[in-house]
Amino acid sequence: MPKIVGRDPIPSPKFIRNSPPIPQSIPLFFCWRTSPFSAPIPSGPTPCTNYLSDFVAFIGEFVGTTMFLFFAFAGTQVANIGSSGNDSNTTTGADTGFSPAVLQYIALVFAFSLMVNVWIFFRISGGLFNPAVTFAMLLTRTMTPTRFFLLLVAQLGGGIFSSFLVGVMFPTPLNVRTTLSADTSLARGVFIEAVLTAELVFTIFMLAKEKHKATFIAPVGIGLALFIAELVGVYYTGGSLNPARSFGPCVVTGTFDREHWIYWVGPGIGAILAVLFYKFIKILEYEMANPGQDDDDKEAKQKG
Repeated sequence: MPKIVGRDPIPSPKFIRNSPPIPQSIPLFFCWRTSPFSAPIPSGPTPCTNYLSDFVAFIGEFVGTTMFLFFAFAGTQVANIGSSGNDSNTTTGADTGFSPAVLQYIALVFAFSLMVNVWIFFRISGGLFNPAVTFAMLLTRTMTPTRFFLLLVAQLGGGIFSSFLVGVMFPTPLNVRTTLSADTSLARGVFIEAVLTAELVFTIFMLAKEKHKATFIAPVGIGLALFIAELVGVYYTGGSLNPARSFGPCVVTGTFDREHWIYWVGPGIGAILAVLFYKFIKILEYEMANPGQDDDDKEAKQKG
């Protein structure tokens, strides 16, 4: 029987004693053999380890999306308690009564919740929490279609579960749906969501996807990108930028507005715009335009 360095082989039943052992580093429930006489599992990445990594990413993305939206929705509940349009169950500023303090509170709670939870979960699943961002990563071939589908399900599930938790945990009615203001047309709503989402996705590309010395603090920049987008968008569209953020409250409240589709189409268009510009500057080798941005004083002197 071949020897596995550093690990003892798993004891085999008598009738398969001559078959190669299964390494203990691969969980059996992900790598169950179709036959006791199957070929040995090769070293290195395998379909089994890929399934495991996809499963871990799925769990991380579900929990991360739930945590991000739970704190964002709970903070929005608090901000909208005294709003005049509380019965509409929407967070759009034009419907709840314009208040700079409420607008800033909502923008801050979304930004800080995203920043903290991205910082926590980016080592597990990438900390995407947004189907539009996940779609952009698929377009840049950063992830496989299988990983994309799993993360999409996790994000939508997290949006629903976080909305449910906020609805049952707090005594105030769930008041976090996104709708268009009375003066915002469907076309304007789509383009507002698209432009704001493009800003967020491109920030993620340049601070997190492109590796550099400041990548470890990318969650700060990503949170600030959402903050400025919310300051602009909450009054007109509710500032979604995220289909899961709009889908979850609609499922829990059982109310799908006629303009709900813009919270899918708008962020989708924004993701495509960000991808196109990102690929454009990559083709032009943007690093050559302003070189040495990651150099410290010592490295700059050596190059000089």
